[in-house]
Amino acid sequence: MTADAPVIAVLGSINMDLVTTTRRRPAPGETVLGSGFAMVPGGKGSNQAIAARRAGGTVAFLGAVGSDVFAGDLRRVLTESGVGTDRLRTLPGPSGIAAIVVDGTGENSIIVVGGANTALTELTADDLALIGASDVLLCQLEIPVPTVAAAASHARAKDTVVMINPSPAQHLPSEVWDDVDVAVVNSGEAAQLGGALHAVRHLVVTRGSAGATYRGPDGAELSVPGVSVDVVDTTGAGDAFTGALAAAWHRGPRAALEWACAAGALATTRLGASSAIPDRERIEALLREHAN
Repeated sequence: MTADAPVIAVLGSINMDLVTTTRRRPAPGETVLGSGFAMVPGGKGSNQAIAARRAGGTVAFLGAVGSDVFAGDLRRVLTESGVGTDRLRTLPGPSGIAAIVVDGTGENSIIVVGGANTALTELTADDLALIGASDVLLCQLEIPVPTVAAAASHARAKDTVVMINPSPAQHLPSEVWDDVDVAVVNSGEAAQLGGALHAVRHLVVTRGSAGATYRGPDGAELSVPGVSVDVVDTTGAGDAFTGALAAAWHRGPRAALEWACAAGALATTRLGASSAIPDRERIEALLREHAN
C-alpha cells in the first residue's frame, strides 16, 4: 500500500443497468409513460470497484461477464476507470442485468437477473493470490454466497481486511460473519439482519441524507451527518459510499465515513450508477465546501 492508495480486491457482480425514468413508478397492474431510457454498466461489485478506484484506491475486480452483447461494454467501463480486470472471466450465456425504474423524486425500484454472476462458483489459485496480497477484500451478495465465504476465509488467513456489503440482505452462516471485519448496511438491511451483525467487529450503517453511523469493537460509536445536494437519482449511491469507505478505511472510522458520505451524496446528483460515481477531486471539493 502506498501512503494513501490501499490495494483493494473487489469480488462481486457486474450488470448492465437498463434504466427507465418516469414521473412516478407504476402500481401493480398499471402502465405509465416513461420519459427516458439509458443503458448504464452497473452491478454492486462493479460499481463499488469503480467507486473505490475513483476515491483513491488501487483496485482489481474479480467477477464474470457473459458471452452476449453487453460483455464488451461491461469490461470496458472497468478498464476505462482504471480498475484491473485480469481476474474478470467470460462465461457462456448472458451477462447480468438490472431493470431499474427511477421516479420524479429520484427514488428507484430495481430487479436484478444474475446471469454470469450466478455462475461465479469457484476461485482459482490466481484469484486467491490476488485477495491475499490486497489490503482490503470488498464483497457483496449478488454472487453465490459460498464464493464470498471462500474469499473471506482466505482473506482472513492472510490478514486482509474483509469488508462486506451484505446486499441483497440475507442471513449468512456464522462462520462467514466471523471472518468479516467491516459490515456496511443501510438501515433497512440492518433491521433485516438484526442480531447477526452483533458479531461484526466494525459496523457501518448508512442512513441516506441523514449520513451514517459507526459502532466499533470496543463499543465506540460515532455518527457523521449527511451532505446536502440536489438529488437526481439515488441509484448506486450506496455503492459509491461503500467503495469510497474501502478506499479511506485506513484513515480511521470518522475520516472514512466523512469521505464515504460525500461520495454517496455526489452519486445522487447524476443519472445512473457507474456514470454518477464521483472522483477524488469532487469528493475533496464537497468536503471543503461543507466544512466552510
